[in-house]
Amino acid sequence: MAGILYLVPNLLEQAAASSGAALAGVIPETVQATTARLEYFIAENAKTTRAFLKLLGQARPLAKPLQEIRIAGLDVNTPADALPGLLAPILAGQDGGLISEAGVPAVADPGANLVRLAHERGIRVKPLVGPSSLLLALMASGLNGQRFAFHGYLPVDAAERARRIKALEERSRQEHQTQLFIETPYRNLTLLQALASACRPQTLVSVATDLSLPDEWVRTQSAERWKRDLEQGKEPPFHKRPTVFLMLA
Repeated sequence: MAGILYLVPNLLEQAAASSGAALAGVIPETVQATTARLEYFIAENAKTTRAFLKLLGQARPLAKPLQEIRIAGLDVNTPADALPGLLAPILAGQDGGLISEAGVPAVADPGANLVRLAHERGIRVKPLVGPSSLLLALMASGLNGQRFAFHGYLPVDAAERARRIKALEERSRQEHQTQLFIETPYRNLTLLQALASACRPQTLVSVATDLSLPDEWVRTQSAERWKRDLEQGKEPPFHKRPTVFLMLA
């Protein structure tokens, strides 16, 4: 009988965690226990996964010494024909965990194709509860949580980015739908400036930074207010920090 593919949540930022106790407020105890007994992981980043398992091992014993736990790689460059091999140990009866570099796997993260293949092969897929920066940002924003869409990264080119923002703002207005984006952390200010400039004055824009971390920061206000704040040098504390942006027209 095939094993189970567990979808294992990770911390949103490991640098802030210095001990296994840091997991307690983010990863439920039952999820920690399930993860600790796994001996096979499919990971976006092996180094990050080993760091997470090292933290976990400080809180509870792992099934094997860390160096003996098998971690297979799965990232955006993994070819489709490599996916069956990643599931082979699970089809042979071993439970395995799909784990993201940060947050939950298969959401704004590689892994959805592997999960779909697991369903096709008759493997039970078990999602485990953990932090999702997108849902945490939506919860904290005060924007429409009934209708929303995630768009990943917007274009880098300024003109293309402005056009895309205006198009999504119009979609938001017509459908009353919250639009979510992320950006490479060192370009956070560039994206906020683009949103403040391209959006209509009363469109709401929310910035959510370092979610679930001690320095978490969330603010929602109009594009007009953001533009005025930026002109006055009042930037959010988000330089080189993971941030989710939301917009509702």
